[in-house]
Amino acid sequence: MNIQGVDILIEGEGPQTLLMLHGWPDTLALWNDTVNSLKESHQCVRFTLPAFDSKTPLPPKSLSDMVAFIHEVLEQVSPDKPVTLVLHDWGCVFGYEYATTHPERVSSMVAVDVGDHNSRALTASLSGKAKWAVFSYQIWLAIAWQVANVGGSWGRPLANRMTRYMAKALRCPSPIEDMHVGMNAPYAMKWMGALGGMATACNALKILPIARPMLYIYGKRKPFMFHSEKWLEKINSYPGSRVEGFDTGHWVMSSKPEQFNALLKTWLASN
Repeated sequence: MNIQGVDILIEGEGPQTLLMLHGWPDTLALWNDTVNSLKESHQCVRFTLPAFDSKTPLPPKSLSDMVAFIHEVLEQVSPDKPVTLVLHDWGCVFGYEYATTHPERVSSMVAVDVGDHNSRALTASLSGKAKWAVFSYQIWLAIAWQVANVGGSWGRPLANRMTRYMAKALRCPSPIEDMHVGMNAPYAMKWMGALGGMATACNALKILPIARPMLYIYGKRKPFMFHSEKWLEKINSYPGSRVEGFDTGHWVMSSKPEQFNALLKTWLASN
């Protein structure tokens, strides 16, 4: 299926549909192992975020346009039944926004390593060193996006090198040749107000999980977290919800695929 120039990959014919959204600097390939584990029992739907595909890059979408795009995908692949969102990194941000905008279309959620990304509780929980580390790598990627945006053909090669440099520094597991500056648009949205910015994004800590089961998985082996303790407490307080920390970094599904997939299978079967 192709929607608005984006290829939508659908695998499996199970009764429950899973929509998988990746983040930076990944593609739909991030979910390969997960799909292979779940496609016998679920319909797995995934796509590479607009502007993230190195072969056929599209213009990035604003936050509201991204929500509208997700809705169009789900209206095509599961028009009569709500779905489970499986999210990672920026996929969590976009998925949370979709869930708050169209709560009737989401039955449950699996979120990996990004929780209440814009809450005061998270900001207060970070040390000064951690705040500087988050700002440093994110503003670097936002600047790279602006270099390409302003510089055009001469700026893009430099911006791609900046992007890949940071990806290597952060030990991103995806193939380096697939990474490019177009993937940095969300950081320019966050820090520079590009494409309408992120000021209108929902406060995930206040709104989620909206009385639906939620599995939150995070890597414990990181210099800082993308969630607060209040987030973990809130998720654990909802019936059917669960929090699980893994001895990994940010890319839990890549570092511990067997353990990750086994947890998803067990939790999805109970919800």
